[in-house]
Amino acid sequence: MYNYVIPAFIIGGLICVAGQLLMDLTKANITPAHVLVSFVTAGVILGGLGLYQPLVKIGGAGATVPLTGFGYTLAKGAMEGASSNGLLGALSGGIQAAAVGIAAAILFGYLVAVVFNPKG
Repeated sequence: MYNYVIPAFIIGGLICVAGQLLMDLTKANITPAHVLVSFVTAGVILGGLGLYQPLVKIGGAGATVPLTGFGYTLAKGAMEGASSNGLLGALSGGIQAAAVGIAAAILFGYLVAVVFNPKG
């Protein structure tokens, strides 16, 4: 078990450091929303090219939990769907692969909104 903790921490931490450096060191006024879109897109591109899988093997959850991991999951699902169902599978495969994570995010977001009163 402990063999995976350190690499996951390092890989996940480096991904987060990259996002923070993008926001802090660029003069283009990059916001967290820009980082979100950029990281998901980077995960899709790296996943589609087969370059993200080695990072997942090394970092485990440190590579699959951040935003780039979501993009990787979308790309992997789209490729698997395309190989089994053609063009329709390419369009639906990514959503099917990420459906559990999307449903959990919606459910927990709703529960937090019901339980806590936001400050305006």
